[in-house]
Amino acid sequence: MSDRGLELARDKMQDAGVAPAAVDVFSRFYRLLEEGASGLVREDDVDPLTDLPRHADLEVEPGRAAEALSKTAIIKLNGGLGTSMGMDRAKSLLEVRRTADGEALSFLDVIVRQVRAARERTGARLPLVLMNSFRTQDDTLAALAGYDDLAVDGLPLDFLQNREPKLRADTLEPVEWPADPSLEWCPPGHGDLYPALHAGGVVRALLDAGFRYACVSNSDNLGAAPDADLAAWFADSGAPYAAEMCLKTPADVKGGQLVVRRSDGRIIQRETAQTHPDDMDVSLDPTRHRYFHTNNLWFDLEALAAELERTGGVLELPLIRNTKTVDPTDPESPEVVQIESAMGAAVAVFEGATAIEVGRERFLPVKKTSDLLLLRSDVYELTDDFRLVARTDAPLVQLSGTYKTISAFDARFPSGPPSLRGASGLRVDGDWTFGADVTARGDAVLPEPDGGAGSVPDGATITGSGLD
Repeated sequence: MSDRGLELARDKMQDAGVAPAAVDVFSRFYRLLEEGASGLVREDDVDPLTDLPRHADLEVEPGRAAEALSKTAIIKLNGGLGTSMGMDRAKSLLEVRRTADGEALSFLDVIVRQVRAARERTGARLPLVLMNSFRTQDDTLAALAGYDDLAVDGLPLDFLQNREPKLRADTLEPVEWPADPSLEWCPPGHGDLYPALHAGGVVRALLDAGFRYACVSNSDNLGAAPDADLAAWFADSGAPYAAEMCLKTPADVKGGQLVVRRSDGRIIQRETAQTHPDDMDVSLDPTRHRYFHTNNLWFDLEALAAELERTGGVLELPLIRNTKTVDPTDPESPEVVQIESAMGAAVAVFEGATAIEVGRERFLPVKKTSDLLLLRSDVYELTDDFRLVARTDAPLVQLSGTYKTISAFDARFPSGPPSLRGASGLRVDGDWTFGADVTARGDAVLPEPDGGAGSVPDGATITGSGLD
């Protein structure tokens, strides 16, 4: 059964023109999957990662910082469609902020302007290269066409993430879904960065153009702006690889973490999907595991090129088995297995890999509409260099399932987000449509309205007891 499944999957990938390295990576993971590998990292086998250097404590000469940034490239993972928010195009094209004069800015607009501002400030060439998926490439490149000063001579604006077939959970054969054949495919997780870089020749192109370092992050994390001090710290560390880590807060119930493997003292990554249910509570305990992984990474491009060349782009990353339905919007559609890996897991590949503690300002991801509400609100200020700076501690925002899709969310905030600067939290139960100039104070709560749906009047204040 499994041999047939792998053969069918390989044929499907080859017929679709998937890069040979990606086919080889998939085949390796497939064999692990059929052997019953789960990729679980048990708590008894690891120790916490402790005593990291702090970004806030760095003291870098401005000249050294500018020099390091001049050798750095910015790589953004831009393959996400925002399907969890009901989107069917690149999440990075979603409006996230407006300028003081009312111009709507997408994630991609902000990213480009962060890069341009850093170039103007330091004189660095600072190329921006996106890893797109087959579902995001066309729209993204069309949006970038308006920035005629963005490209750096000799370097591409993007390279393409690979794709792989979803497997039927019962047979491990590629699923067939004639209603929408595109749903037969999935991205291989962000661990696909490595075979995609290899297939696209991107690392060699960057080295040939005179760049030595790369900072990689997700396009939905606008906190990961170009940072010259971090570039200098990484360059001076001599490490082949580094991860940015944040201290946990009550909002951090998911996400990867770095731990130290007891058997050899090596730093390894443990994703939520790699955590045994019996270990979940202790893995989330901030008194034991203080940090979570931001998915902001730094690479020495020479070390990365050597490893990609040695392995042909097939880095030995741990398997992540992800079970879903073939149509994410239809829970009755067939159950499938998606084979994934995490790019941060490469920390175990590079001897001498390290990490640094960064502030929360480096981690502002948008995974659901509650995150988007926070970034659009007055909690954050968009600075002249297009960084999002918190004006106060960010409140914990919890929205009911009514607000899950971006269309439903936008329809319920027609006049924009409420003021959240004076709130420690906002929980919205049920279905409420917000008027203009609404303010949340303290631990604000909107209970489920009578009659199925409710309206928050213009100028209203929400407190712990509801509408005042």
